[in-house]
Amino acid sequence: MTATTTAPLAASPTRTARQPSDRLRAWATRAPLLPALVFMIVVTQLPFVATLVISFFDWNALYPKARHFTGFDNYQQVLSDADLRHSVWTTVLLTVAVVLASLVIGLLLALLLDRKFRGRGFVRTLLIAPFLVVPVAAALLWKHVLYNPEYGLLNGLLHYVGGPQPDWISNTPLLAVEASLVWQWTPFMMLILLAGLQSRDHQQIEAAKVDGASDWQVFRYLTLPHLRRYLELGALLGSIYIVQNFDAVFTITSGGLGTANLPYTVYQSFYQAHENGLASAAGVLVVIGSIIIATFALRVVSSLFREEASRA
Repeated sequence: MTATTTAPLAASPTRTARQPSDRLRAWATRAPLLPALVFMIVVTQLPFVATLVISFFDWNALYPKARHFTGFDNYQQVLSDADLRHSVWTTVLLTVAVVLASLVIGLLLALLLDRKFRGRGFVRTLLIAPFLVVPVAAALLWKHVLYNPEYGLLNGLLHYVGGPQPDWISNTPLLAVEASLVWQWTPFMMLILLAGLQSRDHQQIEAAKVDGASDWQVFRYLTLPHLRRYLELGALLGSIYIVQNFDAVFTITSGGLGTANLPYTVYQSFYQAHENGLASAAGVLVVIGSIIIATFALRVVSSLFREEASRA
């Protein structure tokens, strides 16, 4: 018997020749995305870095030469000032109320549109329309067409039935803002939940009905657990947008009567008090809160994609 020895294999010339070409091909596929990446960095990241730097300075626009570095004093003032704390509480209350009401009404409308009836496409278009209205225009619509105590539609209906003529914005300012936001964001929740309803396993639902399950039992034990991810996604995405809402508060109440949320307080600090450092610190806190919520939203979205991929 003869022993055979195997020499170490030399690197394949074809493999080494392919590596540079693979890298060039990878860079060629990424190159079209570079302008968009540079644009995003210039438009979003650089202003945020500048805002972060300004937040560490005591900087009043009326006295630009008197600015000086203060560290975290602006953040301490944001968290300790009574008015700013009240604006944070108003932001939380506004966000929770609008998101919950929009989800409940959106779920009811999604259940309605999931059924087949004549004119369903037309009804769906009408229900989506409020979400397509410009936010400032929607706020003006509610302020003048609905809430106005003299010629508003609400008081007109109450006058027709002999009811009182309240000043809606003065009597219930926060509720007035919440109602306009619920009207605008309910279609968004409806679309998300309708997509979840249409992704159900209809064979499973039919099997449950054959076994004698009622409509409520089907909804309670099959539909609602299936919609859990979609409810979470709607709540998280809605919270991101409503936390940053400025248009409704500015247009309907101008931040008065206890309706000033954190974005409006940032506006007051920056444009009215000219406190650039304080406004920047409050803005950074808003961004941090939005990033935290967005992180959970992205996790929910990725889990939804994994579920759909596993079904496919």
